[in-house]
Amino acid sequence: MDLSDLRIFSAVVREGGVTRAARRLHRVQSNVTTRIRQLEDDLEVPLFIREGKRLHLAPAGQILLDYADRLLALAEEAQSAVQDAQPRGVFRLGSLESTAAVRLPAILTEYSKRYPQVTLELRTGNPTQLAAAIIAGELDAAFVAELAAEAQFDEIVAFEEEPVIVTVADHPPIGIKGGAPKTILVFEHGCPHRKLLEGWYASRREMPERTLELGSYHAMLGCVVAGMGAALLPRSVLSTFPESKRLAVHTLPPGEDIARTVLIWRKGAGSPKIDALAKILSEPNRRAQPGPRRKTRPA
Repeated sequence: MDLSDLRIFSAVVREGGVTRAARRLHRVQSNVTTRIRQLEDDLEVPLFIREGKRLHLAPAGQILLDYADRLLALAEEAQSAVQDAQPRGVFRLGSLESTAAVRLPAILTEYSKRYPQVTLELRTGNPTQLAAAIIAGELDAAFVAELAAEAQFDEIVAFEEEPVIVTVADHPPIGIKGGAPKTILVFEHGCPHRKLLEGWYASRREMPERTLELGSYHAMLGCVVAGMGAALLPRSVLSTFPESKRLAVHTLPPGEDIARTVLIWRKGAGSPKIDALAKILSEPNRRAQPGPRRKTRPA
């Protein structure tokens, strides 16, 4: 039994016979009769009571008619949904924590305002976790800083960030030689900012004496203010931290001071919801750094 069988069955019932149903469906009468017989054979029950050339619904046919109407209506709804260019339904997004905290509130507010038929869901994680969730079908798209397997995804550049090293305000300048903080405050392995900070130490042929893992940027910045160590994060995050005046900001060398955040989704799996988000991201000023720039020291 497939949808075409149900359409033929429903047409025979609605039109009151095979002849009129065949005319409506643009089929020959023998084909309609054969398909009804095949449907009855598949279900192993008579769907019609036959009196000469007249057909009356049998009890089993009455039951099937109710299901056929619902299934055909649902099929039409599904077809309309997949062909509709208007975003609708649940949109499952992933994001780096820094992006979710600083960049996305305004973006997602605008998205919800323009597309009220979309329900947004957000999950944070590192790029490896988010990419795996897209491949597993758990997320539709995600904001990440880098990709481990670019061939599996389509992408657009969403934001450009300036990564900076932050220390307590009275920390001495971080020069080319010496002055590197002994303790670093980072997220778990897989965080792109941790990787960048560790790479910065490696380029200086140094290693931090201690590495402390924390679960949020505000906890990390609080520890920096307390003199517990240094952290590397997007400058934009500082605009959300009320004690930022108690921090010293150290810029990275040219060529290391730009980090791009990209929106990724599974290759070939674009949708009106993703297209709508990409359109908002492409609008002027969406990539501008939020908040004023603070005086900084070169690292």
